Amino acid sequence: MTDSAPRPTRQASPDRLAMLGGARAVPRTHRIPAWPLVTDADREAVLRSLSSGRFTTAAVGEREIESLEREWAERTGTRHCVMVSNGTAALSVALGALGVEPGDEVIVPALSFIASAVAPLHVLAVPVFVDIDPRTYNMVPELIEAAITPRTRAVVVVHLHGLPAEMDEIRAVADRHGLAVVEDAAQAHGAAYRGRTVGSIGEVNTFSLNVSKNLATCGEGGLITTDDDGVARRAAMLRQFGEVATKKAERSYVGHLLGFNHKPNAIQAAFTRSRLERFDEEAKLRDENVRRFLGRLAALPGLLVPEVPDDRDHAWHILRFRTDPGAWDLAAGYAGPLRAALMRALRAEGVPAGHYQMMSLPQQRVFRERLGFGGLPWQLPGVAPRAYRAEDQPTALAVIDDSFTLQKAHLSPSAGPLLSAYADAFEKVWAHRDVVARHAVSMEYRTPWETAEGIAADEWTEAAG
Repeated sequence: MTDSAPRPTRQASPDRLAMLGGARAVPRTHRIPAWPLVTDADREAVLRSLSSGRFTTAAVGEREIESLEREWAERTGTRHCVMVSNGTAALSVALGALGVEPGDEVIVPALSFIASAVAPLHVLAVPVFVDIDPRTYNMVPELIEAAITPRTRAVVVVHLHGLPAEMDEIRAVADRHGLAVVEDAAQAHGAAYRGRTVGSIGEVNTFSLNVSKNLATCGEGGLITTDDDGVARRAAMLRQFGEVATKKAERSYVGHLLGFNHKPNAIQAAFTRSRLERFDEEAKLRDENVRRFLGRLAALPGLLVPEVPDDRDHAWHILRFRTDPGAWDLAAGYAGPLRAALMRALRAEGVPAGHYQMMSLPQQRVFRERLGFGGLPWQLPGVAPRAYRAEDQPTALAVIDDSFTLQKAHLSPSAGPLLSAYADAFEKVWAHRDVVARHAVSMEYRTPWETAEGIAADEWTEAAG
C-alpha cells in the first residue's frame, strides 16, 4: 500500500551559502529601483518640448538645448556649455575644438570606458596609455609626465566611477609641458575637488547624459564645458558641420571647419533639465545610502572598499571593491580566483556583483591591432611606431583581475533598504570565508580578459557569418 501523504518541503537553510543550496540573503522581492525614475514633471517637460515643434540646434527659436547649456554652465561655474548628441561625441568635439591634429598624442588612463581612448582616434590623434592608482583607480600624475613626448598635445583625465582625479598635480604637469587638460567627467556629475566642481578645471571638459548616468536623459546626450570663448565657438561649429551657429532666421549651410553631425535632441535636453531640478537632493540621498553601506562592508577583512580623500567628494556612479587574499590566508597569486569565488557567492545571494571592464584599454583589439582608419593615425608621417602592451600598465591589470563592481543598484535615492540587504549578503558570505577560500583554490580560473577574449571571438565569428 502506497503512502499518499505529502512529503514535507525541505527548506533551504538560511545559514548555508546560496551557491551550495542555502536560502538567498537578498529576497527576490528586493528589486533594483528603476533608474532614472521618470516623474510627471519629466513627462511634462518632454511634452513641452514636443509641443514646441523645435527639436535640434538647427531649429530657429529652440529653447530647451540652450537653456540646459546655460544652466549647466552656471552649475559648473564655467563661461560656456555646448550640448552634443552623446558623451563620446563630447570628447571628440572637445579635442577638435582644442585644435588637436592628426598625429598628435593624447594621454589617456589605461582603465576606462573605451570612449575615452577612441575619441582621440576620431580626430586622428594617437592615444597613449598610462597606469592608474591602485586605490583611486585614476591616472597617476608622475606617470603622465613620463609618457610625454614632443608630439603630446593633451591629457584626457577620467574621474573614474565618480571620484575626482588628482587635478592640481595633473594640471601642474600639463602646465609645465604646455599641454591641454580635458576632464572626462562622464561618471562624475556634481563631484567636487578641493572646492571646485569637476568639469571646470580643464581647458575643456565633457559629461555624458547616457540613460545610465547619475544625471541622465531619456537616451543619449553630452555636455562640453569651458571658459575659453574660442574653444566654445569651435565646439558649437564642430557639432553642426562646421557651420557658424547663429540665432538668425536663415541658416547658411556653409561649413567653415571639417565638422561632425553631433547635434543634440531638444526632447532629451528637456528631460535632463527636469531631472536637474532634483539632482542635488538625489545626490545627497545617494551619498548617505552608499556611505552607510560601505561603513558596514569596511569591517569585513580582506575587502577593500572605495576610499574618498578628505579634499574631494564622490559621485558614486560605480562602486568598486578589491580583494586581499592575505586576509584569507591565501597567497597573493590567488587574488583573481578569490575575486571570482566571491562574485559567484555574492551573485547567488542576490548581489549583482560584476565587472565594469574586463580588459584594460591597451588590451582592446582596436588598439592592440591598431585598427584605425586604414592604419591611421599610427602610419601618419612622423608618427613613431607604437606597440600597445598591457603589461606596461600592471596596476590596471591587477585591479581588473582582483576587483568587482556594483552598478546602477545604488543610484536611486530609494536604494537604502536594498543596499542594507546587500550588506547582509556580504556579511553572510564572509561568515563562510573558509568555504569561499577553498572554492578559490580549487576552481578552474580564467582572467577577466581571457573570458572577454573568448566572448569577443564568438561575437566576431557570428558577425562575420
